[in-house]
Amino acid sequence: MKKYLRSLFIFLFFVALASSSYAVENKQAPAFQLTDLNGKVVFLSDYKDKQAVILFFWTTWCPFCREELKRLNQEYAGLTKDAIEVLAIDVGESKSKVDNFVKTRNLTFKVLLDKDNTVADAYELMGVPTYIVINKSGQVVSTSNNFPKDTLKELANK
Repeated sequence: MKKYLRSLFIFLFFVALASSSYAVENKQAPAFQLTDLNGKVVFLSDYKDKQAVILFFWTTWCPFCREELKRLNQEYAGLTKDAIEVLAIDVGESKSKVDNFVKTRNLTFKVLLDKDNTVADAYELMGVPTYIVINKSGQVVSTSNNFPKDTLKELANK
């Protein structure tokens, strides 16, 4: 079963990669609450009207996700200076597995656990890695499989 799910995710990743990046105008981001690795509940609504948010959906076994996590870690300080928060959402894995992964890579941004894929389903996730940019008004303005560095500030301020 695990092998099947892994193959399915990889297939879906490549399908999503084919559509790489697109803007979604005026779509309200689905609300959610997830637990971080310290047991604190994080609400997406806490950021509305305060700052833009990047949701980054990932898994520990995804090699493309590992590269993107590394890049996010490098970009994180600059993103927070620009009032953009990063919420890295692990899809479907155990807390202990994710916690060990995060500690060995010294990730500095918030990591949330979507153990039952509820949030991934709400955002109609097609595969990992996936970036979703949400502006201060709470609208999804971009979905991409690559870090949207060139357009991020523009999208976040939309």
